[in-house]
Amino acid sequence: MDEHQSSTAEALNQLQSASSSYLRSARHQPVNWHSWGEAAFARAQAENKPMLLDIGAVWCHWCHVMDRESYEDPELARIINDHFIAVKVDRDERPDVDCRYQAAISAISGQGGWPLTAFLTPDGRPYFGGTYFPRDDRYGRPGFGRVLLTMAQVWRERRDEALESAASVMGAIEHNGSFSARSGDLTLALVDKIAASAVSQFDPRHGGFGSQPKFPHPAILDLLLEVGLGRGNKQAEQAFTVTLQQMARGGVYDQLAGGFHRYSVDERWVVPHFEKMIYDNTELLRNYVHAYQSFVRDDFRRTAEEIMGWLDAVMTDRKRGGFFASQDADINLDDDGDYFTWTLDEARAELDADELAVASRYWDIGELGDMHHNPAKNVLHRKLTIDEVAAQTGRSVEETRRLIASAHQKLLAARIARPTPFIDTTLYTSWNAMGVTAYLEAARVLRADGPREFALLTLDRLLAEAWDGAETLHHVMAYGNEAGAKLVDKVPGNLDDYAMTVHACIDGWISSCEMRFYRAARKLAEAMISKFYDRTAGAFFDIAMNLPGATPLGALTARRKPLQDSPTPAGNPTAASALLRLEELSGRKEYREMAEDALESFAGIVEHFGLYAGSYGIALERLLLDPMQIVIAGQGPEADQLEALAMARFAVNKTVIRLRPGQIVASNLPEALAETVVQVPKPEGKPAWALICRGRTCMPPVFDAEGLLHALE
Repeated sequence: MDEHQSSTAEALNQLQSASSSYLRSARHQPVNWHSWGEAAFARAQAENKPMLLDIGAVWCHWCHVMDRESYEDPELARIINDHFIAVKVDRDERPDVDCRYQAAISAISGQGGWPLTAFLTPDGRPYFGGTYFPRDDRYGRPGFGRVLLTMAQVWRERRDEALESAASVMGAIEHNGSFSARSGDLTLALVDKIAASAVSQFDPRHGGFGSQPKFPHPAILDLLLEVGLGRGNKQAEQAFTVTLQQMARGGVYDQLAGGFHRYSVDERWVVPHFEKMIYDNTELLRNYVHAYQSFVRDDFRRTAEEIMGWLDAVMTDRKRGGFFASQDADINLDDDGDYFTWTLDEARAELDADELAVASRYWDIGELGDMHHNPAKNVLHRKLTIDEVAAQTGRSVEETRRLIASAHQKLLAARIARPTPFIDTTLYTSWNAMGVTAYLEAARVLRADGPREFALLTLDRLLAEAWDGAETLHHVMAYGNEAGAKLVDKVPGNLDDYAMTVHACIDGWISSCEMRFYRAARKLAEAMISKFYDRTAGAFFDIAMNLPGATPLGALTARRKPLQDSPTPAGNPTAASALLRLEELSGRKEYREMAEDALESFAGIVEHFGLYAGSYGIALERLLLDPMQIVIAGQGPEADQLEALAMARFAVNKTVIRLRPGQIVASNLPEALAETVVQVPKPEGKPAWALICRGRTCMPPVFDAEGLLHALE
C-alpha cells in the first residue's frame, strides 16, 4: 500500500526510527513529528510551546485522509512547526495514552474516535481538541488551518483560560477512568440486570443491539448465552443465536474469505467499515465455537471454521507463530472497500451464466449496489437461503449448492488477484493471548489439531519474546512490516496484556498438560497483582504503578481502573476471571479474595454499563457459581467420547481437563487439582474414566457415556 511504504527522497522527520506502521507511514511528512516520549515533552517545556497530539491507527481511513489533506500540506506543516511541538501516537501501540485523551476529547467535544486531534499544554494536559478536522471549512467543521492559528493564539494571549480548561479536562479524565462504586451486592441478580439491559436493546429482526451503526459485542453475547443456558432465559438465548446468525449472513462478514469487518454502518449488517481487526475476529470466533458447542448447528461450525481459515491464510505467521494486528479497509484514499465489493459486471466477467444466476441472488449482486461512493458496487451478503435460490431459479438444491461453491471459488480467486489492503503484521501481546485462547477453545470443540498446534506455537513465542520470565511483560511481541521483527520500542505491558496472557497460559496448560504454562500463569498473575492491584482501594489500575525510573507523561498521570468493554474485554473483570481460574487450580484463596474485591469495587454502578459490561457479568458468574471441573483420564475412543460429552454446552464455570494415564502424578498437576485427582483409586481394567468435582466436592468416578450424562444432569 503506497501510503504505508513510501520511499521518496524527502527529508525524514523524527518518526524515521519508529517501529509502528502508523508512525512510519508519516515519516516523510513535512510536519516535524515526535513520537510519544520524554524528548517531545522536554522540548515543549524548554520552548514553552503547546503540543499538537495526533492519535490514529494504520487501519483508520479518516486518519489517512487528514494526513493527506493537512499533515502533507507544506503551508499547514509550517504553521504546526512554528507554533507547536507535534506528537503522533499509534493507538494500537499505546492504548494507555489513547484511552486518556479519548476521555479528554469526549469531555471537550462530546465525541471521540480517530483521528484524535488534541492541543496540549507543554506538560501534556489537553485544553482543546476534536477528531477529524478538514483542511478548509466544510462539513460544518472549522478548517484545520484556522483551528491551528486560533489554538496558538489562545496559548500566547489567553493562557490562563487554556490552563483552566486543561485542569478541568484532567479532572474529567480521572472521573472517566474511576467508576468505583461499592454500594450494591454481588449476586446473580446483578448479572441478570446486565443481561436484561442488553436484551432490551436487542433487534429481533436483524440481530445485534440498537440501530445503526452496529458493532459486534462478543463479551455480552457470551454472557447472554451463559444466562440463556444456565437459567433458562429464552430471550437471552434468542438474542445470542439470532445475532450470530444475522451477522454471518450480512456484509459485515466477509462472504468470500471469512472473518468479520469492524462494524456495520446500517442496522441490517449489510455495509461495513471494511477494516478487519484481530481482536474482533478472535472473540467472535469464540462466540461461534460456543454456539456450536451448545446447539450443534452446522452454520455456527462453518462460520467458526471460515474465520480460522481467513486468519490462517492472511493474519498469522504460520512459521513462527503469532496473530497480526489488522487489515486495512482500503487500497488508497480514493476507494471505499473496493477490494471487498463487486459490480454486477465484475461478477459477470468471472462467472458463467448458471453461476451468475444463482450467485447474484444468493449474495444480492445487482445493477444497483450498496456503496454511496459507487452505487454499482455491491457488498456481498446472503439475502436468500440456498433453498430459496433453488426455488427461484428452478434448480435442485444440490445443483444450486454446487454452483454457489464454484462461483465462490472463482470470485475469491479473482479478488486475491486484486491489490490487497495493507496488513499490519505487528504482534500485540494481549491480542495474541486472545488468539491463543480462541484457537485452543476451537481446537477442543471442533476436535481439530491444527488450531491447537498453532496456538501453542504462538504462546511459546509470546512467552519467549514479550516476557522476561519474571515480572516484566511487554505490550508488543514483535513489530512487523518494514520495521522487521526486532523489538525496538519496549512499550510496557498494561493490565490487559498481563490478564489475557494469564488466561492464555491456563488454556495452554489445559490443552497440553505442560506444567511450564501453568507456572508461567502463576508468575504472571503475581506480577499482575504486584504492578496493578490497588491494595488500598481495591481493583486494578490499567497501567503499572511506580515503574522504576519512569515519570508519567501528560495524561498518564491520571489513574484509571478499566471496567468497560471497549471493544476488547475490560481489564478488571478479565483479571478477576483469570485469578478465579487460577484459584480453582492452585487453591490459593487470596486469588479469589482479590477477584471478589475487584468486582465489588464496581457493583454499585456496573448495571448502567449494559452492553459494555459483558466481561464483568462473566467474571461475576465465575465468582458466584460453584466451579465444575471434569477430569477425563485415559486414552483411546472411550476417553475421546467422554471428553466430547463433557465439552457439550458452554458454561462459564466448567473446566474440562484431559489427562493421559502417565500424567496423573502430583508433579504434573496444579496444587489443588493434584490433591483431588491423585487420591482417586485407579480403576482396574477401565480404559477411561471421568471425575466430576463441583466446588470442593467430587463424585465417584464414572466409566461410560451413560454414567457421565447421568452425573452431569
